[in-house]
Formats: sequence, C-alpha cells, structure tokens
Amino acid sequence: MIEWKHSDGLVPYEEALSFMETRVADISAGTAPECIWLLEHPPLYTAGTSAKPQDLVAPDRFPVYEARRGGQYTYHGPGQRVVYVMLDVAKRGRDVRCFVHDLERWVIETLAEFNVTGEIREGRVGVWVTRDDKPLTATGAKPEDKIAAIGIRLRKWVSFHGISINVEPDLEHFSGIVPCGISEHGVTSLVDLGLPVTMGDLDVALKTAYKRTMETPNCA
Repeated sequence: MIEWKHSDGLVPYEEALSFMETRVADISAGTAPECIWLLEHPPLYTAGTSAKPQDLVAPDRFPVYEARRGGQYTYHGPGQRVVYVMLDVAKRGRDVRCFVHDLERWVIETLAEFNVTGEIREGRVGVWVTRDDKPLTATGAKPEDKIAAIGIRLRKWVSFHGISINVEPDLEHFSGIVPCGISEHGVTSLVDLGLPVTMGDLDVALKTAYKRTMETPNCA
C-alpha cells in the first residue's frame, strides 16, 4: 500500500524535508508505508549535489536550500506541483537509473493526458517539450523548453525528493538560477503552452498515469 498525501497551501521547505527524513527512516524500518506527497512550496531555490555556484544568478532573491538530492539548481514555487516520492527502490530492482527512467515515464504519461508530448534528452535532466509555436533557433532547430524536473536521493534504498511539474508558476522566477545548469533552453508550463490546466487536473492525471508506469515498473 502507498499513502497518497496531499497538502493545500504552501508547505515550508524545512517542514517537507523533516517529514521526508522521518518517513524514509520509517519505511526502512518497516513501520510505515511508502508515500507520495503532492504539494506546493513558497518561492525558493534548491541546490543539488552537482550545483555550481555560478548558476545561482540571484542569490538574494529567494531562500536557497541545500537539498542533497541529485542534480543542480531548481526553483520551486506556487503554481508548480511538487511530487515527493518516498518509495522502496530495493523491491523495484535496485536499479537507480531504471527507477529514474520510470519517474520520467510517469511524467511523460501524465503530460500525455493533456495531449502534451514530453520527451527526455541525452545529457539533459528532466522532461522537455518541443515548441512549434516559437521561431527556429539559430541552428534551424525547433526550440525546446523544460516542463518538469527530476531529482532524487536514496537512503537504504528508499527514495526521497522527486519530481516537479510546472502548471502555472511565475516563469520569470526561474531567471534567478540556471535551471539544472542548462542555459541554452527555456522553461515552460502547461498554462504557458495554452492549456487551462488546474492543479487538481494534474493530480488526477498523475494518479491515473501512476498505474500505467510506476505500478508496472521496468526495473523489477
């Protein structure tokens, strides 16, 4: 059994981190079920283990937290669905790359519920969309924007941190960092793509897509 936890309002980052630390320990001990937590944060930046100081463009703009997850700098804020995944990776095959790939499949299947084609790119973390509505780049390619970020950490084969999907955040807030260390591409959201999607709509899609991806993982 997996507990789906949902929080209304904006959850402070410290509160979320404390909950994840405790739940991961309890899952490892066998005293609590796995958990997926859907929430939003107030505006903040987090630094992953590969974050480069020069990628924090505006260090005084929002609070900055050392996340100790994989990846570089990310932004969290209102209008972005954060999905924290506290799952037992040991029983899912003990293959971290495969687990991350399943998370990517989950996001892509979720976006497909809104007829959005999400894609992954070699050497670029997260999920991307091709922008047919924007001019071609200088190289003649179609521009691509990031719509979802993925970054996890494992402790005793239990995951925490997870996914963020842009529903309707203030995209200008991303300008305070170089998101995931990638400066040559932009950031988008479901609403920016012209889709009147609400957070509730996304939550329904996440739960529907979960059954097709994470409940039938490639790794196990």
